[in-house]
Amino acid sequence: MATSAAAKAASIHNLTCGTSRQSRYETNARCPLLPQSPLHKADVVHSGLKCGASRKAVSRVGKTVVFRQPTCVKAAVSTSEAPTSTSTEPGKVLLEVEGLEAEVADGGRQILKGLNITIREGEVHAIMGKNGSGKSTLSKVLVGHPDYDVTGGSAKFKGKDLFELEPEERSHAGLFLSFQSPVEVPGVSNTDFLRMAHNARRQAQGLKELDPLEFYAFLTPKLDQLKMDASFLSRNVNEGFSGGEKKRNEILQLAVLEADLAILDEIDSGLDIDALRDVAEAVNGLRKSNNAVLLITHYQRLLDYITPDFVHIMQSGRIVKTGGKELAKELEQGGYGALGPM
Repeated sequence: MATSAAAKAASIHNLTCGTSRQSRYETNARCPLLPQSPLHKADVVHSGLKCGASRKAVSRVGKTVVFRQPTCVKAAVSTSEAPTSTSTEPGKVLLEVEGLEAEVADGGRQILKGLNITIREGEVHAIMGKNGSGKSTLSKVLVGHPDYDVTGGSAKFKGKDLFELEPEERSHAGLFLSFQSPVEVPGVSNTDFLRMAHNARRQAQGLKELDPLEFYAFLTPKLDQLKMDASFLSRNVNEGFSGGEKKRNEILQLAVLEADLAILDEIDSGLDIDALRDVAEAVNGLRKSNNAVLLITHYQRLLDYITPDFVHIMQSGRIVKTGGKELAKELEQGGYGALGPM
């Protein structure tokens, strides 16, 4: 049986915990499964993790924000896989964003200003841009972070209105966001953490939970695929991990949750060249014809190892230029000024 601490940790990873914006840094009385400790990092959406006010999309008329009652529900990520296709035709559209506008919650400044992007199955997209251009804001808006309000435009994920889905429903549909700075969970082993997260997903899908032996049989091929040693599982979640180990652990979570669209926000930050190569190889190992990756990065070096189909340059809250991998190299060599008018 998993420890009580493991159950709590998995609850953090797989529960939407409705707290007011004011109480987000205080103890969480609404969700008793959560540790009674400050949640200052728990308002970041990370695959199944969603803590903060559960916000609906802003209405299209009058920009009036509509709030739902706080919720405490389990999240999950779809595990269904489409058959591998040998067709050269473009894959199905996973994400279609048109004219997206968003601002800091509660009347803050506008950050996204008419952004457009379409991502299909089998594709890798990279978004680059200066600090403050809106890259990370885009990722948080897509997964339903409560710090931002959508004020215009639309987004569809697998044909459904993304902004009609609660954060946990977006995760259940197959959306994954990696942490820039993964959180340590002392006293909880990776095995217990991953099994509780995986079983919460299975339970949400009406499937039988896996016992420890069954889960280990499920997990072992994932470790082999990512070239990770089994001793990694007995270590506590991210505790004492190097930067590269933390990022690889994020990719292991992605492998266990089997998301359809993985948003990797600066997965290369703080990594030396060897760690970067390992993480990139792990990401490449998870690519399939029926999933997609959205990379957010400052540096072209990541794209030497994960080859993008499209590179987008973001500026002032919108995508101003799109090209192939050569666009990233042009940016690396001459800076943003070398790209000319945008």
